[in-house]
Amino acid sequence: MRFAQAWVLTLALLATMGATVASASARAGSPSDATPESLFQHVTDLAGARAEAPYEPPADVLPDALRGMTYDQYRSIRFRPEAALWRGDARFEAQFFHPGFLFPHPVTVYTVAQGQVEELAFDPKLFRYDAEAEELADAGRSDLGFAGFRLHYPLNTPEYLDEVVVFLGASYFRLVGPGQVYGLSSRGLAIDTALPSGEEFPAFRKFWLFRPEPDADSITILALLDSPSATGAFRFDLQAGAEVAMAVDKRLFARADVAKLGIAPLTSMFFFGEASVRAPDDFRPRVHDSEGLMMQTAAGEWIWRPLTNPVRLRGSSLRDERPRGFGLVQRSRNFSEYLDLEAEYHRRPSQWVTPIDGDWGVGGVELVEIPTSDETSDNIVAYWVADTPLRAGDRRQYRYRLTLFDDVPPGEPPARVVRTRSGWGAVPGVADPPPRSLRRYIVDFAGGELDALGSDAAVEPLLEAGSGRIDDLHVRRLPAQAGWRATFLLDPEDAQAADLRLVLTLDGRPITETWNHVWYPDER
Repeated sequence: MRFAQAWVLTLALLATMGATVASASARAGSPSDATPESLFQHVTDLAGARAEAPYEPPADVLPDALRGMTYDQYRSIRFRPEAALWRGDARFEAQFFHPGFLFPHPVTVYTVAQGQVEELAFDPKLFRYDAEAEELADAGRSDLGFAGFRLHYPLNTPEYLDEVVVFLGASYFRLVGPGQVYGLSSRGLAIDTALPSGEEFPAFRKFWLFRPEPDADSITILALLDSPSATGAFRFDLQAGAEVAMAVDKRLFARADVAKLGIAPLTSMFFFGEASVRAPDDFRPRVHDSEGLMMQTAAGEWIWRPLTNPVRLRGSSLRDERPRGFGLVQRSRNFSEYLDLEAEYHRRPSQWVTPIDGDWGVGGVELVEIPTSDETSDNIVAYWVADTPLRAGDRRQYRYRLTLFDDVPPGEPPARVVRTRSGWGAVPGVADPPPRSLRRYIVDFAGGELDALGSDAAVEPLLEAGSGRIDDLHVRRLPAQAGWRATFLLDPEDAQAADLRLVLTLDGRPITETWNHVWYPDER
């Protein structure tokens, strides 16, 4: 009897969603026989037209009850899985988020099937309002829209549809791959990040979801982005399966001058780790969603930059022209390195950006590190910034691929850094110890050609420092063939930051990635 009641409820909900879609016209001048290409051009035209008009902030359409809901109330509202879009008809299905709390400006969602574009209206019946939120069940209206959506796909087993991507809030979206849990986020666009004038957060206003074929492992999503300074048309082609990847095509229009345009932004969290010089009172040896920024330059050099949780905001740039790729990496994948059963930091995804074409030109991968006192705040941002400024009336296009991985990015990186540690450079027990500013660094490398070398191989360290004095630089093999260690002393120059670059060479050629780190004397 319980099964029968549940089955009737499912049919009723699916009928409700079907009626909601069928009764709503697109009302957006969409092509009558929409394909991904024709509809993307339509969204591009919308973005271009918006850029020529003054910015209009989204209207406040939420009732006070939804706008003022608490965190506990919001988390007590759950989408009914049995009402998911395309449920039972495709390997993908879509579920939606309720508007309110931190998401006061709903988005418009369209579905595209057999060339027809239909608007999907909000319906409270699609949600379950648990105890904390029961009083909000009657506050929703069909004209509200959704806060965002997530797509499900059988990533890990054929029997269960896991979340694979979620679009929620401003231009944020998060991807997750097989065996992983959500961690770092992507954004459609970053504007004026870490500038004194303040950051601008563009937001997706409309989405178009193309109905996938029954057995398809890919799906196309279009989005319209808007902000005071820029508009944009986005095409996302998501590929799910053993590898999760997303091709991104963005067409941007400048409504006003933009001081800093961040392309392919990645946002993550680093609280503390093995390279930290200030450890909190915590039972866990490390806490982070990502532990390093990685880049492959146009010349083929691989660069590894350990992340930090600084005492004050830090910004730096890895300069290049038309880079081959960059990403934020969670390189340590063992539970014993985190000891956190709840957060499961060892399962957080890494993500790689591979430029395909567009206006990449000369610029740099900028890394912004923001101080944080706990693990609840995303304090790491990385993105590409071109040297050519974006002026009002300009148009740009960027195409790139986002690829999820565990610890090894696409391509063939060489031997890598497996450990970075530093401390006071004193020798224990000496009568006249050096000043506390003297730093001893150890950087351990492993993998690639290093694994096949004997302890007598002519491996040499090549180290450059932007400031300060380097001493006692040498390299030797680690026990049990666990790699090679480079170690050195850094005597900083007054209060100046020291930009350090270290690579191991054999017969004069690099055989490892380049370790890049900036020491700020005030960090100690």
